[in-house]
Amino acid sequence: MKARDMIKLLARSVNLQQAQKILEDDVASDIIKIGGLCPNKERFIKRRDRLLGPNGSTLKAIELLTNCYVMVQGNTVACMGPYKGLKQVRKLVEDCMRNYHPVYHIKAMMIRRELEKDPTLANESWDRFLPKFKKQNSKRPKRRKAKDAEEKAYTPFPPAQTPRKVDLQLESGEYFLSEEQKRARAEEKKTEQQAAGAAASQAKRQQRFQPPKEKVAQPVTAATPPPARATAELIASVKRSSAGSKRPRPVADAPPSPAEAKKAKKEALAPLLPEPKITKKKKSLLKAKKA
Repeated sequence: MKARDMIKLLARSVNLQQAQKILEDDVASDIIKIGGLCPNKERFIKRRDRLLGPNGSTLKAIELLTNCYVMVQGNTVACMGPYKGLKQVRKLVEDCMRNYHPVYHIKAMMIRRELEKDPTLANESWDRFLPKFKKQNSKRPKRRKAKDAEEKAYTPFPPAQTPRKVDLQLESGEYFLSEEQKRARAEEKKTEQQAAGAAASQAKRQQRFQPPKEKVAQPVTAATPPPARATAELIASVKRSSAGSKRPRPVADAPPSPAEAKKAKKEALAPLLPEPKITKKKKSLLKAKKA
């Protein structure tokens, strides 16, 4: 039995010095197959890398806590050690491939190791000390199928069977044609489709050169006189709008010319100025004018 286990370990690329330890009495081995636990290849590689961890730190922690030698190779995980440790490693590996991170198991094993040192807790349950992790992945909402506007009437009979390709050929008569006739019919159908497609593309190109439709002017006709009631309402609405609107401001006069402004200023200042003195020369001129 030990020799058989040693050969299995050597086949899984385990080192010879390490594989020789399986011959000891208190050492057992287990080969865990992980290839079928995750069908998606990309997910399988990611979850297998979780067992190793960055720079092999997660794998080293598993070996220290379980006292087992663990080697991840291909689609299997080979481990050696005591039976208790092998059981823990198997559970950890299988949960990891089912998207349960190994860090949670490592934390629980560390807590158990500390609790084992306390003799008062030997006969008590450790569930209150162990962490409880729950998956928080929110489920994707299921797509609701669009209900038909009209519910189909219930019929106990199954739907009609869809016709086979041979049945369709028998109905159209194509089944009895020779190979040349079938080839000729296929070419004719192909040319018809090409002609229809060319005509459609040509019509689409000609649409750019078509002038837009012009609006036809309607002939002017003598409007029928509005009824008296409508005319009265129109006059009343105009009066209300004119009464409610503000009165127009008076238009300001045009500004005076410079000569007129100067004359008005002189007339305004005339009573304030002193009377001019009349000289003898001016008196003689006034007398001459009067004479």
